[in-house]
Formats: sequence, structure tokens, C-alpha cells
Amino acid sequence: MAARFKNLDGSLPHPLGNVFKWAVGDKLAGKRRKSPDTAPMRRVEPDLAVLATPPAAGEGARLTWLGHASWLVQLDGVSLLIDPALRDTITGFIRRNVGPGVPMEKLPPITATLVSHNHFDHLDMPTVRQVGAPVVSGLGMARYFHAGSPPVTELDWWGSTKVGPVTVHFVPAQHWSRRGLNDVNETLWGGFVVEGSSACVYHSGDTAYFDGFQEIGRRFPALDAAMLPIGAYDPGWFMEKQHMNPEQAVRAYEDLGARHFLAMHWGTFKLTDEPLDEPPQRLDAEWGRRKLPREPLHVLAVGESLSVRRAG
Repeated sequence: MAARFKNLDGSLPHPLGNVFKWAVGDKLAGKRRKSPDTAPMRRVEPDLAVLATPPAAGEGARLTWLGHASWLVQLDGVSLLIDPALRDTITGFIRRNVGPGVPMEKLPPITATLVSHNHFDHLDMPTVRQVGAPVVSGLGMARYFHAGSPPVTELDWWGSTKVGPVTVHFVPAQHWSRRGLNDVNETLWGGFVVEGSSACVYHSGDTAYFDGFQEIGRRFPALDAAMLPIGAYDPGWFMEKQHMNPEQAVRAYEDLGARHFLAMHWGTFKLTDEPLDEPPQRLDAEWGRRKLPREPLHVLAVGESLSVRRAG
């Protein structure tokens, strides 16, 4: 069956053969870098009383890192979850290295859940069902939400929908999709631009570095923050077509023209061969090499929040 969806440049990773080569071939050949499954991570206890009330219109946005690619994004009186994976494990056997920034039972009321694509570390169905909020995602994603699941709004790239007073845009990413045996690239992957009255923020979902960052920056020229992945990149021959390394994430940030860089997709789940704590070290080194100002760079602790607001 031909793939339903492709990347902007027409490319598609070919994950199955590469997974076998990496997981089996490279391991037997002794080519895989070995690193521990755990590492120390900074985690802070969030102020739940503050998180209970989203910023009102005109008060900017509050971004709280829940670990991995999971965020609580609050603005204009609404609370959005992006890619929430808040249980102790994903796929039943990959355990968390650090607890979620806010456990499910302590989340504020959620207006909508945004799901970038169908991989298990971004669409954790038990989390999404327990939260119970309506879902916004890419084309084809409703197939996973059966009776008793939250309703789903599907968007094509550059499509938009309203969540209360907030506009959610679905934007391209360089990735792929698969959740079962017969659904390779049958659902659309992407990222989100969340646009409110006084803040506009971007969450990339999973993505390799690609020219699309420049187009996203052109269409949304006032991004106040970019939540960008910096982990799950080793080995490069396998991962570079689907994930960014820290150096590429800095390039993406510059392409986007965003005011703040917020690191994500590292330290929570051991998915690839690099040490869990290596990505922020490489990010810091690249930031320094480029002599970029330090104020816009944010490597938050799990559970930590950052408030952003439109300049001027």
C-alpha cells in the first residue's frame, strides 16, 4: 500500500529496516554507544494553586514542562495539554527516568489535548482518556479514538481550529507515523502554533531539521517561544531523518525567529543511545559557540514554568 502522507520534500524514513539494523545488527557488531538507562534530572514541585488559574486575555502564556514532549500551555483562560505521556511507562516497558511535572490527578481542568502524532511517547492513550478533554490532531487520527474516547478534531498542515478564544494551527514536521502493523504513514504528523491575544507559541512535535522551519517562521513572524526537541538523536545515521540533535535545534530556533527557546524531548525516556543528560550539555556548547545571548535559552526543570508575552 502506498503511503498516504509524506514529508514536505516528498521524503519518508524507512523505519523498519533501520530499526532492525540499529537494534540488532549494530548491537551484534558492537557499534552501538552504551549509556545508562537513568540519569539525575532536575524536578521542581509546581505551584498547583497558580496552575489552577490560566492567565487571562492580555496576560501572555504560561508554559509548564511535564517531561519529554509533554507541556501544559495556559493562556487566555484556557489550559491545553500537548503530547501528554504522564504514566510510569510507555509501551508497557520503557520506564520514566523522572516523574511527570504534574501528575494527572493534579492537573487543572483541561480545555483541549493537542497530539502531534501517533507514536506512543506522544500519544499515550490512557493519559488522553483519563484527562478526557477534546483532542486536536492531524488527519486520520480519529481512527484511534473509539467509543468512550474524547472527540477529535483533525487538521491538515496549515489548518486551524478554535479552542475557546485561542487559535490552534497544525504545522508541518519532518517525521513519520506508525502505531500498529498496517498504519504506516496513514496518519499525519506535525507541530502546533498556539495563538492567543498576547502570546504565540510553537511546539514542534517530533521532527528532523528541515526547511519547513523557515516557512513556519515566515507565516508566524511573532513567535514568543519555541518548544524544540534536543534528544533521541544517536546514532545519527538512523535518527537524523526523524529527530534533531541539539545543534540542529539551535538552527531551527534561528530559522523560526522565536524570542525564546525551550528544550524538550530529553531526559525522561531512554529511547536512543546517547546518555540521557548529554543533550543539554551539547545545547549549551552550541549556544556558546554561536555566541547567542543567554536570556532566551531555557532548559527548564521538570515541573518548572515559564511565562512569555508578546513584546511591546
